[in-house]
Amino acid sequence: MHQNPFSEFGVASRRAVIAGLAAAPAFPALAQFRVEVTGVGMRQMPIAIAPFRGEDSSSQKISAIIQADLERSGLFRGVSATGEQLDENSRPDLNAWRQRSADNLVAGSVTALPGGRFDVRFRLWDVIQGQDMGGQSYTITAADLRLAAHRAADYIYEKITGEKGVFATRLAFVTRVGQRYSLWVSDSDGENAKVALASPEPIISPAWSPDGRQLAYVSFEARKPVVYVHTVASGQRRLLANFRGSNSAPAWSPDGRRIAVTLSRDGGSQLYVLNSQGGEPQRLTQSSSIDTEPVFSPDGQFIYFVSDRGGSPQIYRMPANGAAAQRITFSGNYNISPDISADGRTMAFISRVGGGFRLHVQDLQSGTVTAITDGNADESPSFAPNGKLLVYATRQGRESLMTTTLDGRIKTRLAGQSGEIREPAWGPFMNWGS
Repeated sequence: MHQNPFSEFGVASRRAVIAGLAAAPAFPALAQFRVEVTGVGMRQMPIAIAPFRGEDSSSQKISAIIQADLERSGLFRGVSATGEQLDENSRPDLNAWRQRSADNLVAGSVTALPGGRFDVRFRLWDVIQGQDMGGQSYTITAADLRLAAHRAADYIYEKITGEKGVFATRLAFVTRVGQRYSLWVSDSDGENAKVALASPEPIISPAWSPDGRQLAYVSFEARKPVVYVHTVASGQRRLLANFRGSNSAPAWSPDGRRIAVTLSRDGGSQLYVLNSQGGEPQRLTQSSSIDTEPVFSPDGQFIYFVSDRGGSPQIYRMPANGAAAQRITFSGNYNISPDISADGRTMAFISRVGGGFRLHVQDLQSGTVTAITDGNADESPSFAPNGKLLVYATRQGRESLMTTTLDGRIKTRLAGQSGEIREPAWGPFMNWGS
């Protein structure tokens, strides 16, 4: 029978015993991720992204990145604009684009500046209404060309849908190559990945701070699980929790002032909270069961967590001060790895179905549960900060990270060539400035 390697209730534990994972093919350290969109959405808006003038002279094809971002959201489908000669100053014949069934049109330019910098500009048109919807410009280094494309996609997404885009956010994830573990930070599409930490011992449970500047994670370099906080920009880190026994499963409060953790300092695995700068932890749960995988509600008032206090792993919710807990999951006898959407309305989690592990979502008001995947090896769901997409790890077919819309109709594989890819965590919105 398939055993979930990432459950604290299985033989191996994502939060505590990941060292027991079986060996797998090596993950190439510099492997590029590939976006493959599959599935059919119900309300996809046709949009044409014309090739940006001058982009062939830069290291990134801005128009292709924007189109891939928008398609990955599940709300858009591309209309071919190959061969068109347009930029942000053009006055396009919108009637002609209407005949090509485009609802919107984007055009722009990439201009090389002295000193290795670039000027990126774009404009968005509403083809149906015949309106100029504005645009933006960025003066950036070559290293930030992808970021400029993601920020452009965010602008376009928000102008058309009225909701914030998440393309300029970041992912954290863990890979294993032989006996070497790496914590990576990448763009939201998995590209541009950079190693934040490498170690011969397991690294697990990365968790972003609310401002996106720090990552809490668990390292086994002390031959036991210990929680660190890592500043992404500088690479500096500090010890957060190294108490007797196991220290695992860090989760930030929405205000960034507290971190919930699972500690076994007083016996079995129980939930504690401590100041994000460190100090003495406050115990939250007082059970004889395993309590683990905490996550705060977006308003900071509650903590969701996994416990086997009812006889099998289920998800519970309790006030953040540690008062009595309420069971949340009742469908299935094995539910783990909760994450909560930014609006507090939806919970993603992994449920065991027929011996396999599938991604599910639950409406927290009605209790309705929906299976998002039909595989048997899904792990570690994490919501995008706008709550419209999920990233998760899967071993279905091959090791990869996937994003999916909440209805499961549009899935995107962010796939390396081989090896173990684990523990994705989607970072918060970032303030990139003007």
